[in-house]
Amino acid sequence: MAAKLKTGDKVVVLAGKDKGKTGTISSVDPKAGKAVVDGINIAIRHQRQTQTTQGGRTPKALPIQLSNLAFVDANGKASRVGFRMEDGKKVRFAKTTGDVI
Repeated sequence: MAAKLKTGDKVVVLAGKDKGKTGTISSVDPKAGKAVVDGINIAIRHQRQTQTTQGGRTPKALPIQLSNLAFVDANGKASRVGFRMEDGKKVRFAKTTGDVI
């Protein structure tokens, strides 16, 4: 099945502790149905100090379920993503505005 959300898409979180926040997708795992969004679903990783790296608490973005994300259209609102054929090519479009992504 074609991916409705891809790397680089601007998305808004629909559910969870970060509900309402927006960010850009940095990676997608289609098999698990999850994506990593910059600045969303942050956890603190406690890192031990080594000879080469400084120790401490480092923030890390964890994957979030794709069903909890929605594409942000040109108006800045959450939109579903659809597919249609244009000039013999399959393209994604925002359902609220009809604009090609």
